[in-house]
Amino acid sequence: MKRWFLLLSLYSFTINSFAEDTQFINEVSIGTGESKDNIGIYRLGVKKNFETTFFESNYGWLSGYYEASLNYWEKEECQIYGIAFSPVFVYYVGSKSNTIHPYIEAGIGLAYISDTIIKGCNMTTNFQFEDRIGMGIRTEFFDLNARYLHYSNARIKQPNDGIDIIIFTMSYIF
Repeated sequence: MKRWFLLLSLYSFTINSFAEDTQFINEVSIGTGESKDNIGIYRLGVKKNFETTFFESNYGWLSGYYEASLNYWEKEECQIYGIAFSPVFVYYVGSKSNTIHPYIEAGIGLAYISDTIIKGCNMTTNFQFEDRIGMGIRTEFFDLNARYLHYSNARIKQPNDGIDIIIFTMSYIF
């Protein structure tokens, strides 16, 4: 499964990189959420949408985006800053001619965090994977979604506490 995910990501990145007359950034997003350990999460992101679609049918289509984000986590006096980059695949439900597009999304990306411990949660390494699943609604100018994010080092080094986050984001589409 990861092999197909990586191949589709590489294909989409290659197509988007060499497409003429495309914007480098299509969206900006802000988000806020919380972990199950009451760690506050704040996120600022930029997105580049795939110019390619896959598996188009009467029921929907598959596409996606790349997202680079700045992240801030806080709990009491503890703070962590992070950056992340994720390719994300999105399945849009319905016809492309609709004005509102509900969707589901999933992605696996890379992150770097400034510290490895936040209030008893030991992430062990600064390098992390950012896994996500979510759902949302997209219009012509806005994208609203809810996501579950999981950060961990994939057992590169123990302990691997990881952190689970529920986050709500809003994007403005150029």
